[in-house]
Amino acid sequence: MTSTFASSVTEAEDVSARLLDSAEQLSYDPSDEVDWEAKLDPEHFGLNPEWSTLYGTKLWDEMTSEQRVTLTRHEVASIMSTGIWFEMILQQMVLRDQYCTDVSSSDFRFALTEIADECRHSIMFARACDTMGIESYLPRRTSIELGRAFKAIAGAETAYGGILVAEEVLDVMQRDWMRGENVLPLVRTTSKIHVVEESRHMTFARQQMRERIAGKSVARRKASALVVAIAARLIVSNMVNKKVYAAAGLDTERAVREAKNNAHHHTMMRTSSEHLMAFLQDVGMITKPAAVIYRRLHML
Repeated sequence: MTSTFASSVTEAEDVSARLLDSAEQLSYDPSDEVDWEAKLDPEHFGLNPEWSTLYGTKLWDEMTSEQRVTLTRHEVASIMSTGIWFEMILQQMVLRDQYCTDVSSSDFRFALTEIADECRHSIMFARACDTMGIESYLPRRTSIELGRAFKAIAGAETAYGGILVAEEVLDVMQRDWMRGENVLPLVRTTSKIHVVEESRHMTFARQQMRERIAGKSVARRKASALVVAIAARLIVSNMVNKKVYAAAGLDTERAVREAKNNAHHHTMMRTSSEHLMAFLQDVGMITKPAAVIYRRLHML
């Protein structure tokens, strides 16, 4: 009789094998796919205006068209910079997870494929920021150190949970950006590349989470749920650096206050988190303490 664990391992291997086939058939090289030499239309936004942290506020209504364009370009550059930061954390966690495992397994080979993808994505985002003429936005110092600790100690379902949070939230945003006719072609193309390749990473992360949490104690599940929620707070709270407002010529203090109370953006965040919250609920990782954190982030 086949054990539940053996069945889970077989299913995980099957998923990874399918993902490897997909990667062979549909992967991109940003150096070829993106038109890095194209001039930037001064009227094109960095992201769909509806995704701006100030869209729907009184301050947004007072801003000039030029300020709105500048703000969205700096916002997308900040999100890309945060993406690079977490992709570097992700690569280290996945590599550590696969250290001295069965190199003949599909899991091992897809994990390394994912690391290679993430490396290309980080280079792509860095080059996109440079092409827009925007210097990188770093996370807060405390977040950098917490991220350093997270990548060093997170494992199993907590590592893949953190990975999934970052990928799922950005995925919904970028699906809009890649279709935005008033968005820079540079951002549309980089978003398309990221969406296509990250869809495989999300499938892998979900399967790994199911496998790692299966059969674990209630105490373990609750602890992991809290760690993943804290990781979500770390990621989401650093997505848009407050310096983007000064770059657009805005009163930073007022902009931060209006962004914090922006009901429209809160709704957009809940929309981008719907599939993630449903999955975490399904695997038993939406506990009361975790839900409190997600609600404060407007993800739930």
